[in-house]
Amino acid sequence: MEDTNNRALPIVVVDIRGWIRDIFFVIGTAILIVIFLYQPVKVEGTSMLPELKDQERIFVNKFVYRFEKISRRDIVVFWYPRDPTKSFIKRIIGLPGDTIEIKAGVVYVNGELLDEPYLIPEFMDKRTFDARTVDPGYYYVLGDDRKYSSDSRVWGLVPERYIYGKAVFRYWPVSQIGSID
Repeated sequence: MEDTNNRALPIVVVDIRGWIRDIFFVIGTAILIVIFLYQPVKVEGTSMLPELKDQERIFVNKFVYRFEKISRRDIVVFWYPRDPTKSFIKRIIGLPGDTIEIKAGVVYVNGELLDEPYLIPEFMDKRTFDARTVDPGYYYVLGDDRKYSSDSRVWGLVPERYIYGKAVFRYWPVSQIGSID
């Protein structure tokens, strides 16, 4: 009869150097992703309501504009032209060469009404702004909550070199997780 109390237990060898190597690899990869590809950003303020709410967390693709052009309606993060230590998030409305005019809150691009399905009437601003042509290398941006947004209507155009990413994905709150159109 065999004594079951004296069975040899398997020996587990923990390779500490392997764990440390793997941890450094993961941390290094995460740092490279944040530096070159995606950056987590916290939305502060209500200028992009209803699309983006105060305190939501999003990812900004910092690499996308190396392969594609900045497009009208993109939601972009950029350095504030009057104080480049601060960053803002707004929607691209005018591209270089466009003429933007706002009549009673309605936006016209090159004389044609801009279709803005993302706007909600209670966030509309009924003010009128003179026509403005967007200079080469610059963009005209507006917040979606036009009543309370500080944007190109107030402080002017955004240099292309100040735009550092496109809002692409909401990850907080979990109930709102998903891509940003």
